[in-house]
Amino acid sequence: MNNYNEASQFIYTYAFREEERSLCNLEMRALFGMESPNYILKSTTKIEPSRSPFIKERIDVMYEGDELSDILAQVGQLDVGDATFKIIFVKINDLDEANKIEYWDRRAMEREIGECIDGEADMHHPDFIFGIVPFGGRWYFGPYMVGEAVWLHHVKKPRSYSTALSTRVARAVANIAVPNPEGVRAIDPCCGIGTVLVEALSMGINIVGRDINPLVVIGSRENIAHFGFEGDVKKGPIQEITETYDVAIIDMPYNLFTHATREDQFDIIKHARRCTKKLVVVTIEPIDHMLEENGFEIIDRCITKKGTFKREILVCE
Repeated sequence: MNNYNEASQFIYTYAFREEERSLCNLEMRALFGMESPNYILKSTTKIEPSRSPFIKERIDVMYEGDELSDILAQVGQLDVGDATFKIIFVKINDLDEANKIEYWDRRAMEREIGECIDGEADMHHPDFIFGIVPFGGRWYFGPYMVGEAVWLHHVKKPRSYSTALSTRVARAVANIAVPNPEGVRAIDPCCGIGTVLVEALSMGINIVGRDINPLVVIGSRENIAHFGFEGDVKKGPIQEITETYDVAIIDMPYNLFTHATREDQFDIIKHARRCTKKLVVVTIEPIDHMLEENGFEIIDRCITKKGTFKREILVCE
């Protein structure tokens, strides 16, 4: 495609259930350093949409203007050569109800923009897809990418148990812990059957696992291999860890497979402080005092719900 330089601004749209809002906002803050009150966000940070269980679409901003006419004037510069293209009006935007653009008007805008582009439109199998979206009182246009629900492919595992994190939550937790994987070494020292490990490895995060239960260690290894990933999972308690890591992710043990007393939980946090700079912990019980007594500062938090069951996710340094 001619006349296109790497974008420096990106528009993201989001989709989540109301009970997921707190978790989604925490992931937004981790990935972008801010959150949006709406289902749309603009950032200079480039994230693959498929990384997040909540990101639906991304537009790489090529042109922008105060009015749609400003976009029409600029897209005339766009030459896709012999390739085909398609225009999508992004339905998720921040227009209020009084100014919402209805279906047929959106289609008309797509056609109007398409007529300005030097190239052939193809609604079914285009070489390029472009998006147009109103946001913050301005209009934005650029290459469009839709996210894939990668986490859905990991729901059915060879080994599982009912109290494990859902793949959707596990993926968000991995993003919260490691928003930028470059050069980061992570560990899940109470990894269970490897739900977080699978999601992290699928995103290219350098992470290892450990658990004291030999059966779940076997299950974790089997699950990782089942999805075609390679990951190191060792049997042993957190007390035996001698290396240091940039971040640790701990879903605090509480179930019948790996029962932990309050003393055990305190000991896990104490040894996490020894081997990592940053900790993201998932808990069903209040543990603020344990974290503080072991030298951690809670810098962010959220609650994730499944029916009446609640978990708290704490980000600590």
